[in-house]
Amino acid sequence: MKIVLDAMGSDNYPVPDVEGAVLAARDAGEDEEIILVGDRDRIEAELSKHAIDGLPLSVTHASTVIEMTDRPARAVRSRPDSSMVVGMDIVRSGAADAFVSAGNTGGALAAALFRLGRIRGIRRPGLATLFPLPTGPVVILDIGANADCRPEYLYQFALMGSAYAESAMEKTRPTVATLSNGEEPGKGSWLVRKAFELLQESPLNFIGNVEPKEFVAGEADVVVTDGFTGNVVVKTAEAVSKMLTTLLRDELMSSPLTAVGGLLAKPAFGRVKRQLDPFRVGGAVLLGVRGVVIVGHGRSNEVAIKNAVRQARVAVRGGLVAAIEQGLAAYDVKREGSS
Repeated sequence: MKIVLDAMGSDNYPVPDVEGAVLAARDAGEDEEIILVGDRDRIEAELSKHAIDGLPLSVTHASTVIEMTDRPARAVRSRPDSSMVVGMDIVRSGAADAFVSAGNTGGALAAALFRLGRIRGIRRPGLATLFPLPTGPVVILDIGANADCRPEYLYQFALMGSAYAESAMEKTRPTVATLSNGEEPGKGSWLVRKAFELLQESPLNFIGNVEPKEFVAGEADVVVTDGFTGNVVVKTAEAVSKMLTTLLRDELMSSPLTAVGGLLAKPAFGRVKRQLDPFRVGGAVLLGVRGVVIVGHGRSNEVAIKNAVRQARVAVRGGLVAAIEQGLAAYDVKREGSS
């Protein structure tokens, strides 16, 4: 297995990207390799700071970078020598199995569409993430690739999310739900209601609508929504988690007595913080393109990069792309039989 890592992706590239690659390489199996793509001199300068003898790491040069401020589609078209495009081309050629980047999300989406292409029959690729919950992670998609959606897009998100839950979480017949403002079938926007009708007739294990309270209680394995709503949900959850952590720390330090109590409870708070840490997940997987693509946050540290590589490894081993193709084929057969 070969995984390409865009070493010029994160906000502070290439430091966390290279360090994360080294951490991931130490966990790699005998038949695995991580290919770092980007400015060779800068990458090798960072690698020299680590003990890498015997680690399955290699470097492929790319002379330019797609920055966070660039217009994605234009940058992908005008910079074929960028680390993102060069990395995608390695996957397209069959010389690697997956691509990982903490770079420009729109750039990664555009590069995947232009260089890898969509799985045949997929209308819109979707970004899915494993949302960390006390009961275990939940797949939620779309979280930003498609702000405006049609009901059939949500149907395909459900199909792809179910395939991802099977391959990444080893779930058998994962439960699927639509995110809405009420549990009843008639609740929600026109988009949610129409998607509900499609999913009711699907071969998926559809359990209906879930409200946010059921979503965070982990009552479904896969939660489907449009990219605008999904992006707001994920970012709001991260912001609220950060706010509560800050409030709790400030209150605990407000008096000597509470400070002592906080000190005693510090190990428990540390465990909660680690459980809610978004970097624990690594990144979002772009479902619906002909290859495994993981997109991390620009703020990713070395732990997030390492975990993004791990996500790619799990998706490749689970045959994610093939699982989506098979699920789509089953849907097409059912649709033809009912027409």
